[in-house]
Amino acid sequence: MKIATTWTTDEGVDDSVESAYQALKDKLGGTPSFMGVYGTVAYDLEQVLSTLRALAPVVPIQGGTSCLGVMTEEGFHGRDGSGLGLFGVRDPDGRYGVGAAVLGSDARRAAKAAMRQALTQADCAGEVPALVWLTAAPGQEEQVIAGISEVIGRDVPIVGGSAADNTVTGNWRQLANGEVFSDAVTVAAMFPSRELLWGFHSGYEPTAKRGTVTRAEGRTLLEIDGQPAARVYNDWCGGEFSDVLGSGGNVLARTTLHPLAREVGKVGGVPYYQLSHPDAVTAQDGLSLFTDIAEGDDIVFMEGTVDSLVSRAGRVAAAALDTYDARADEVAGALVVYCAGCMLTVQDRMDEVVEGLRSALPGTPFLGLFTFGEQGCFVGGENRHGNLMISVLLFRK
Repeated sequence: MKIATTWTTDEGVDDSVESAYQALKDKLGGTPSFMGVYGTVAYDLEQVLSTLRALAPVVPIQGGTSCLGVMTEEGFHGRDGSGLGLFGVRDPDGRYGVGAAVLGSDARRAAKAAMRQALTQADCAGEVPALVWLTAAPGQEEQVIAGISEVIGRDVPIVGGSAADNTVTGNWRQLANGEVFSDAVTVAAMFPSRELLWGFHSGYEPTAKRGTVTRAEGRTLLEIDGQPAARVYNDWCGGEFSDVLGSGGNVLARTTLHPLAREVGKVGGVPYYQLSHPDAVTAQDGLSLFTDIAEGDDIVFMEGTVDSLVSRAGRVAAAALDTYDARADEVAGALVVYCAGCMLTVQDRMDEVVEGLRSALPGTPFLGLFTFGEQGCFVGGENRHGNLMISVLLFRK
């Protein structure tokens, strides 16, 4: 198992992408067995894939768009909204396959179709992969996870992130082999020759402020304990959102340090949480979220700091090593899913985020993407979609 990354911030596709791929191939010592491609919407992604397909016609390729740039072991790579990263796995004894399907009105069905395609490309139809790497358009992630699990079972970890753009205007894209999509699910079925390790964490602290969802519709939280949800949330935040109560408005950039959470399970008596990011207050004083929410859910008001967001990527990687009793020098490479909302909050300190990962994984190549939703497998085995979270996938040597 060998892993390498390369990157570019040049928008001239043909030369920059060809150079990045050739450098990746040189680092790997041969053609990759699987390639992840993540870049910003500044790129002509059809041309990016066309160039890569000409250079690597049979390599399974999967990826999507990342907010404002990408990060690797060499730093944060984003110049005026342009940044592209390649992640290559050379694993001659492993098997990898990629599949995709347009989400449409039945995301669960699309996810099942994409999963079966990926298994077929890996020449493993009917088999159970070690892990599924996921990139989908935002909006229906819970149904996507459910559909994947219907094909391969609930015990297979699902790790990944929702495609993002630079302006939250729906320009995100998903990539699979030679195709570019705007509203699709793409999956990579991984049957590596070596062990995979993963971690999925929030990095926020629970408070004593909590309640029960008494009214909800899809991704809109209407009432908490019988009261308008936005008014309860505003009270929990010390009145910070009084300006939009009764009229509604976008609050996305103001809620990053104050997500809502649901307890998923406990380890040693300590709860772990799935986060939901409020993005808007409705005119009826509801809260729009980037996750589904249901009546009867118990929710907890969480708090974070800029310092905790800066340090947590490295802490999540270190925690994944601890979970599997692994050493950093046993890791060939890593994929890191870092919430775009968190990245925007700590944008001027991204060098510290990268340094935290370098410290946890010294000398290890990694590619980090900035997403509009994070998917991962908790320590208790639960596959979930959340917001403002970090998901890490480590490849053992």
